Amino acid sequence: MLSNSCRYGIRAVIYLASKDGRNNKIGIRQISEDLKLPTPYLAKILQNLVRHRILSSTKGPNGGFSLLKKPESITLLDIVRIIDGEELLTNCIIHNGSCNSVKKSMKPCPVHDDFTRIRTDLINMFKGKTIAEIVKKASYSEKIAI
Repeated sequence: MLSNSCRYGIRAVIYLASKDGRNNKIGIRQISEDLKLPTPYLAKILQNLVRHRILSSTKGPNGGFSLLKKPESITLLDIVRIIDGEELLTNCIIHNGSCNSVKKSMKPCPVHDDFTRIRTDLINMFKGKTIAEIVKKASYSEKIAI
């Protein structure tokens, strides 16, 4: 459902938050090695999160990435919207375009009502889960894969 880019971005933000991400710069090589993700691909994802003011980055030998916002103020929905956009949250799964535009021009698709309920639940879950909550629930000392 979520793109690999989005999943990698979420994992990286959780990782940074678990490492006291606002006070600690972590290099891209270290992040990609620890998460077992390709460095160039992850760097592009993290730069997107920097542009949207979720992360900060510093160049140089002591540089790296860190959280710009408090983990309590970053929701999964924030990251999903930045990386995957609004399509998952608005588009019909059968017709082209948003459910609202489809309903105006033709009958809703056969799974519209079911998907609307699921999408609402998904949005509420994304909106209600902060990075801080996820870090608190996860046990990084047990090397749980993020």
